Amino acid sequence: MKKIVSTAIALAMVLPAATPALANPPRHENGRHNNDRRDFRHDDRRAGPGYSRYQPNPFRKGQRFEQRRAPNYRVIDYRRYHRLHAPPRGYRWVQSGGDALLVGIATGVIASVVAGTFN
Repeated sequence: MKKIVSTAIALAMVLPAATPALANPPRHENGRHNNDRRDFRHDDRRAGPGYSRYQPNPFRKGQRFEQRRAPNYRVIDYRRYHRLHAPPRGYRWVQSGGDALLVGIATGVIASVVAGTFN
């Protein structure tokens, strides 16, 4: 019986020291906790060159290129930009916002997207 009591007393003394310290979460200027994950800000440098938080690229490879969805749409000359190669027969390079798109002339299907060419 003495062993059980002495073990219980020893555990009662050791357990509070073994538990980790819990810190209060940081508070903002208004004194409230920040539990809203939507308030998290990303660093623009993490996304790589040509990343723009304010204007996401609406076009993807394999989609059909629609001129009405393209801001600043124009056909461009690939020789003026070092990131672009000569288009294959039946394709052309098109500017949409800050991105260059390789588009099929007859089908309008996007073959390649080079983000941030014009930023």
